[in-house]
Amino acid sequence: MKFILWNISVLLILQAGAVFANDGDLLMRRANRFFEALPETMPGSENDSAERIALGKRLFFEKRLSINDSQACASCHRLEDGFAGVDNLQTSPGARGEIGTRNSPTVLNAGWQVAQFWDGRAEDLVEQAKGPILNPIEMGMPDENAVVAKIRAIDEYRRDFAEVFGGDEAVTYHNIAAAIAAFERTLITPSRFDDFLDGKADALSAIGLRGLDSFLDLDCNSCHDGVLLGGETFEPLGKENPYENQTDLGVFELSGNEEDRMFFKVAPLRNVALTAPYFHDGKIGTLEQAIRKMAKLQLDETLEPQQVSDIAAFLKALTDKDREQYLE
Repeated sequence: MKFILWNISVLLILQAGAVFANDGDLLMRRANRFFEALPETMPGSENDSAERIALGKRLFFEKRLSINDSQACASCHRLEDGFAGVDNLQTSPGARGEIGTRNSPTVLNAGWQVAQFWDGRAEDLVEQAKGPILNPIEMGMPDENAVVAKIRAIDEYRRDFAEVFGGDEAVTYHNIAAAIAAFERTLITPSRFDDFLDGKADALSAIGLRGLDSFLDLDCNSCHDGVLLGGETFEPLGKENPYENQTDLGVFELSGNEEDRMFFKVAPLRNVALTAPYFHDGKIGTLEQAIRKMAKLQLDETLEPQQVSDIAAFLKALTDKDREQYLE
């Protein structure tokens, strides 16, 4: 009798899986209404020569861009194995050991975002690259002239800037940032979800498909959509229920406009399974906690454990499937 019941259970599970697999094509078409597979090149890369990219990569890892030769872009935006363009700290220490006030966002795929930083204060990757070098808590250089003088004094850089940008005065602060941005535009990380969007129905597991279905049914895609599943709009954190930490008021800190209070750029979800801790303050420790918290804050929804694990499985399908490309 137990054997018969076991066989019936297995049959029902297989039938349910087959039904859901058949629905995968419908879900794929539904997903393509809101999401876009990663293009092969990032906006602004048209003039990025191999030489400019190579120079930018060296500068991305160059600790001499900091006041005491201890901090590089790569110190907070780590690319080595096990990391995904972040340092996995709540907030990051700078060159002098002081701790920053916001969680370091990933640099992977960052060029597709509408603006850079949590408050959008930098228009693009070039402007973003200029910020941390002069930030007194981060890399701590006193001004642009000091940065240029330091890099210009290095024979190798003086030669390579002349070759890449042309002229005897090619080492400029703007060109330093432009080279770093050229390297960052190569950090493109396609995932299994891109395969799914491109027509490969079995790229997502059954639980991942359920998670995508829940993600859409809950209307998470109203903010997390497009190429990066986020990064394209600014939204208030705490639409339905207030976020506990009200010390950082987001865009309001820049604008002073009351309507900007607690507005932050919507975080892109690509590689999100690798970028804990979460939110602008890094106070949310796990992916599952972040899913539950966002559902309550933004939707006033209390999710069941199965919904959380399903959505987490879907989000894990956004992890780069070819991490070796930038781990040299």
